[in-house]
Amino acid sequence: MTYDRLVCANCASPVSEGRCPVCRANRERLQQESFLAGLNPMTLIALLTVLIAAVALLAHQTA
Repeated sequence: MTYDRLVCANCASPVSEGRCPVCRANRERLQQESFLAGLNPMTLIALLTVLIAAVALLAHQTA
């Protein structure tokens, strides 16, 4: 999940804005968690589609 959609329970603002210490701490934790955490879902779908196409092409060439 990307942190731009999360709402802080402490200050009720988006975590991506980092208005309170809790928001800032969670934003930092989510950014360090994974390099894919910052990507939006459409980018992940596009990468998955390219990967599936490459595997299908490779399987077709070896058959």
